[in-house]
Amino acid sequence: MRKAEVLLNDRPVGLLEEIEGGYRFTYQREHLKDPNALPVSLSLPLQSEAYEDKRLFPFFDGLIPEGWLLDIAESTWKLNPRDRMGLLLACCRDCIGAVGVAPISEEVNHE
Repeated sequence: MRKAEVLLNDRPVGLLEEIEGGYRFTYQREHLKDPNALPVSLSLPLQSEAYEDKRLFPFFDGLIPEGWLLDIAESTWKLNPRDRMGLLLACCRDCIGAVGVAPISEEVNHE
């Protein structure tokens, strides 16, 4: 399953995961402890419990480009337009605005 670090103003604030049957978003404890902490979206208020949904959360889905820019991304990276997580990971590291999504690569343990 794929994972991404969610950044707010270039600071890590949460973890977005593709899980069996959907998606999970969890704020990092360090971010929640900050008295000046802000949510990434009004639809995802600060809380210690993870958010889970069968579909990619609308806020994150809204970060994915549309139109001709999406066409370029799909053809450049050979992505399926229905693979919303793949599009998010490929296109949303440096979004316009305060939020970014950086892929976390799975490290292989060879023990």
